[in-house]
Amino acid sequence: METQRPLRLPNSLFVGLVLVFFSGIGFCIHSSAVSSEVGSCDANYDDSDSKISAFCSFKKYIMQSYYAKYENLLDSDFQVFIGQELPFGMCEVLPHDLSLVLKLSILHRNLIGHGSHRHLTSSIRVNIKPESISELPTHHCEVIIIERLPSGVFADPFELQHLLQRGVYSNIAVFGDTNLESPSFLSNRSAVEVHMDIGHNLFLRHAEEFNINVEIPLHARYPPLSENGYWEVKFGVPDLFMRCSVEGKSHDESCLYKVSEITGSKLTYGTVVWKIPSGMKVHAGIVSIFTFVAALFSAILIAATSIFYSDINSSKHLKES
Repeated sequence: METQRPLRLPNSLFVGLVLVFFSGIGFCIHSSAVSSEVGSCDANYDDSDSKISAFCSFKKYIMQSYYAKYENLLDSDFQVFIGQELPFGMCEVLPHDLSLVLKLSILHRNLIGHGSHRHLTSSIRVNIKPESISELPTHHCEVIIIERLPSGVFADPFELQHLLQRGVYSNIAVFGDTNLESPSFLSNRSAVEVHMDIGHNLFLRHAEEFNINVEIPLHARYPPLSENGYWEVKFGVPDLFMRCSVEGKSHDESCLYKVSEITGSKLTYGTVVWKIPSGMKVHAGIVSIFTFVAALFSAILIAATSIFYSDINSSKHLKES
């Protein structure tokens, strides 16, 4: 009587499984490193003041401070966070009213590309009134743009990391739900924060305006079923801030300003809408029936094939014995 040999995996299959295992570990470690990047706080700040303490927590990213307090991105929570948590007017080295002489107007916003992968472009004009500014120390400023994304789209953190490595922006990161595989009805909103360097002594220049162009790569999530075969995703107006630091200090002391759009300016970009193709509700029943029949037929075919080849192998063994 012939004894059965133990099942042994081929060497190539074993090596492949080991490579997949270690690749998964490396992916998780890299994801943790990218998502946990946090700026440090200067020891000279006094933690007794809640706003100064909040300022320390978003030394690098504003959204890092938001998600330290709130679990999900909601417009109402974000407005409360801006009004109560950010340290506006706490600057001691620059005037508190600098934001009054600097206004931003959005000239153009558009989605470029095709399919489920697009680029959200924004053209922003910075208007300055240098005649209303008194003598200022040497300073360096950057514009901070926060795009609060709807739940139907997401930004790939590794793709943004490549932009940062190429020097496209001084800093860029995504916060919130960064699960790339979640459908829109199972995911939460996320936000992309972009930092753009606008150079030294911004308020001492003779130029009265200059333009900034921002382009963010985005991807569509799997949408829920709809009536007409398309799921509309609408983008709101980005939040604009300015951060200036004074040079020559013993520590890096920065001042944060909320920059609003020009009062009474006409919005020329309109509402940005992304129509993502989706399944139709009227087809759900038919698709479910065909899927079930196809799955059942495949299962029966696999079982019949297995039984057929099992009988052939049994006949060979009987002939050999």
